[in-house]
Amino acid sequence: MTELVVIVVAGTLAILGVRHALRPLFRRVVIHDYEAGLLYRNGRFVRRLGAGSHLLLAPRREIRVLDLRRHFATVAGQEVLSLDHVGLKVSLAVSYEVAEPEAAAHRVRDHEEALHVLVQLALRAAVAAVRIEDLLAQRTELGRKLQAAVAPDAEAIGLRVHAVEVKDVMFPGELKKIFAEVVRAQKEGHAALERARGETAALRSLANAARLVQDSPALLELRALQSVAVAAANGGSVVLGVPQATVAAARSARAKRDDEG
Repeated sequence: MTELVVIVVAGTLAILGVRHALRPLFRRVVIHDYEAGLLYRNGRFVRRLGAGSHLLLAPRREIRVLDLRRHFATVAGQEVLSLDHVGLKVSLAVSYEVAEPEAAAHRVRDHEEALHVLVQLALRAAVAAVRIEDLLAQRTELGRKLQAAVAPDAEAIGLRVHAVEVKDVMFPGELKKIFAEVVRAQKEGHAALERARGETAALRSLANAARLVQDSPALLELRALQSVAVAAANGGSVVLGVPQATVAAARSARAKRDDEG
């Protein structure tokens, strides 16, 4: 009985020893649902692994894990020249995701850096084709143009570009002052035009009223009666002016009656 126990204990120790000795040869890798694992054996790509826990023979196999979630990258402001040779800095925001992990890992050394360069080159080409005024007026359109220009090359390296947006456009100090003066002059011009339109409309209304009174003198009396009615309803008083000719005629008539009497 004692010999049996010794044998069992020795066997257990031997198994534990083997496990301990083999432990450095294996490595466990966990791949999440939002990741993709690329399995390599002796440096050669074997297949893509799904989510879960994977046990690898360390010396011969390795797994490269790529994040498949949407990424948001910022392309910092870089100085570019417009069609009219104005230097400015434009910063961009890029939204993308890894659509084909194998292409993203195998066709370029760093897919994020590659996308950054593609966006920079597309930005330089797009800005160089427009004048500075058009660039300011078409900021949203510029983002769509950049996305359309970058998307094919990005797809070739396994990336899907969802959007490219212009974050900021920075001008030299002197140019900022010039644009501010232009905007101020435009606003003042619009304000003057609106005032002129208002005055013209008021004069047109007065002219129409004068023609109506000339054609129908009774309208003036009706207007006066309306004013009296409104004043009476509000508890006010109305002072009516009498033309000098009417006053003179009334005085003459009164004096004539006095003479006759």
